[in-house]
Amino acid sequence: MMRDRILGGLFGVAVGDALGGTTEFMSEAEIKREYGWLDQIIGGGVWQLEAGEITDDTAMTIAVARGILHNPAEPIEAIGDYFLKWKAMNPKDIGNIIRTVFDQYNGDWFEAARRAKARLNGMTAGNGTLMRCLPISLAYPDLEVMEKITKRHSEMTHDDESATEACLIYNRIARRLLQGETLKAAVRTEITDTRYEQLLNGQAPIGPPDGYVVHTMQWVVHHLLEADSFEEVVQRAANKGGDSDTIGAIAGGLAGIYWGYDGIPARYAESILLRQELVEIGDRLIALREKAA
Repeated sequence: MMRDRILGGLFGVAVGDALGGTTEFMSEAEIKREYGWLDQIIGGGVWQLEAGEITDDTAMTIAVARGILHNPAEPIEAIGDYFLKWKAMNPKDIGNIIRTVFDQYNGDWFEAARRAKARLNGMTAGNGTLMRCLPISLAYPDLEVMEKITKRHSEMTHDDESATEACLIYNRIARRLLQGETLKAAVRTEITDTRYEQLLNGQAPIGPPDGYVVHTMQWVVHHLLEADSFEEVVQRAANKGGDSDTIGAIAGGLAGIYWGYDGIPARYAESILLRQELVEIGDRLIALREKAA
């Protein structure tokens, strides 16, 4: 059961990313004209993806996982090393805040994040930490440890309380799902008494589905509360457009834990080009989690 949930989370990120990568930066109306209702992983889009190719969302999620596996007790520097290895591969897509942090990096990630915030005039409340934080909840069953690493992992590139807050809420939801809670109950519990509580009324968010972490989290919560299956979650994100790959990846991660790997349609999971790497990482995270428990 735990393997099904953990692999579901990792593949959920990748599937949401790959499906939404086709429609990133498009409007809802443009998607409808071009695709009707996108429900297949076909690639293309602004990044000219291969079918089943992932973007920075899954790539950085993998980097976080590999950093944790390299040094579970103190993973931040190792995570940063894997970020740099990914950057050296000249990826198609690096977010603006992350790119600025890379430019400012001189051996201290937290200083680089502070410099990037100054360079970007304080505009660092992006979703670039939320999109990659899921492996922390998968690896660490202890709540205090999970929250500490989640917070530091966010602060190493995004010097912004909104980004940190969203990561903490997200990983707390993930933790509840790993313990067997239902999706809607876990979401409701963790957003109550937060800025996201208003979404419990069932109405769609007012803000656009863009890269601002608050807007992103609002749409993630909305899709999770309104959908009745894994595929509905990721399809809703992909067909909404905007930052669809990232919103799809984030929502897909939680949906994947809840419905499990077996609940992800085979046509989705089997299309992911790096599926063997995700299975290998998932099995190593399971072993680490069991050792810590």
